[in-house]
Amino acid sequence: MSAPHLPKVAGIDPTFPTPAQTSAAAHPMPALSPPPGAVIQDRLAGWVSDLTTLHELTERLARTGTLDDALDELLNAGAALVGARRGMVVLEPPHDPAHDAVFAGAPAGALPSRTRGLGLSRADLGHIETVPREVTAFGSMLRDRRPGGAAPPPVARPDLLAEDLHPLHREVVVRLGCAATYTCPLAAGGSGALGAAVWMYDEPAEPVERQTHLVGLYMRYATEHLTRLLELERARAVVATVAEELLPHRLPRVPGVTLAVRHRTGERGGGDFYDALPLPDGALGLAVGSVGGSGPGALAAMGRLRASLRAYAVMEGEDPVAVLSDLELLLRLTEPARTATALFAYAEPAARRIVLAGAGHTPPLVIGERRTEFAETSLSAPLGMLACWEAPSVELTPAPGETVLLYTDGLLRRTGDAMDRAFARLHSAAATVPRSARSDPSAVAGHVLRTMLPDGLDRTDGAEDVVLLAARFD
Repeated sequence: MSAPHLPKVAGIDPTFPTPAQTSAAAHPMPALSPPPGAVIQDRLAGWVSDLTTLHELTERLARTGTLDDALDELLNAGAALVGARRGMVVLEPPHDPAHDAVFAGAPAGALPSRTRGLGLSRADLGHIETVPREVTAFGSMLRDRRPGGAAPPPVARPDLLAEDLHPLHREVVVRLGCAATYTCPLAAGGSGALGAAVWMYDEPAEPVERQTHLVGLYMRYATEHLTRLLELERARAVVATVAEELLPHRLPRVPGVTLAVRHRTGERGGGDFYDALPLPDGALGLAVGSVGGSGPGALAAMGRLRASLRAYAVMEGEDPVAVLSDLELLLRLTEPARTATALFAYAEPAARRIVLAGAGHTPPLVIGERRTEFAETSLSAPLGMLACWEAPSVELTPAPGETVLLYTDGLLRRTGDAMDRAFARLHSAAATVPRSARSDPSAVAGHVLRTMLPDGLDRTDGAEDVVLLAARFD
């Protein structure tokens, strides 16, 4: 009698059924050790990966051009390197008395401290400010003055709530849900701590040795980059101070007209200027202009040009063409390689009459209840471009309550638009001045500036100077 055959299942031969359990092998296989070069290859691959990451992060930091952007990039990069989610950086530049000596009373050497947060609101940063600095790691780091200006070491606090914290410190830690921190100094060689960065963990944690090594290398590069940006900002502060000193400290009060001005100095220090000068018989001279170039040379030329214009305005201000002709001759004889644009207006507020002439300058804008229009001025070349400059003057008669807005082309260029579109934007901004604000020339100028340059384009670190001079006639 033959044995019964078990049915077959696809892929399984039932002739030899699988045992219920597998018995241990009589001779277990020995563990194989990795090849001799595998460990070295793994280490090399890790180093290459770390260096690539570090290179990418430092490249991104190098592309930042302002302190705030650089601090934000530093926080994000450091958080990625140490594995944290939130952070804060405090930058406290050292006092530089050499810059204070540039102008007495001008605080150009002492830049304000900055605090930036990552994943922290303004309220969170405010709560942190309530903690006495001496009990925090970053506060102690900022006040650490070691012999020779050596940098203080990083501080890891892997479990904050397990420490004996100051009551206010503990309260803020609990409020923020911060369980651990890692604090790194921003220290330049020999000058002590420039600032400190703190990264915060939601759970007790501490970066491993590889992470601390990478973030240390990154912070060294970040310190050098921030030092360069600080020097640039100090230079900008000095340039802005020089520009402000070369311009009127206050606008004159003349019956029949109210004046207001808005001025922004570009980051490189341009040569835009304005002036308002009381003249005999209750008249008023108004001027705006721009000297070609940027930097200290342009600022010095602007100061000389404005001083000369004031002298010519006193002597023959009732004839704006003569004022600009004299100015052009002076510029051509003393600085033949430089050009400038200028507009000079001789105003008689009692008669609401303005006679003006322009040399390559943008036309004034008249803003009132019934009209918002550019004044029709004659086309003319800038000063210093022709052997003999001359152009006819034009006359304006503003209605009671109307504002005449004089401005430089930096207002148009900062928009980034083509000139025709920038002029259209300016007209639209002036036309939308609220009715309640039209009696105040300061409000008119402020509205035009905010509307033309939203999203921070009116900051002092822009590329172009901006001048708006508003004159409202009673």
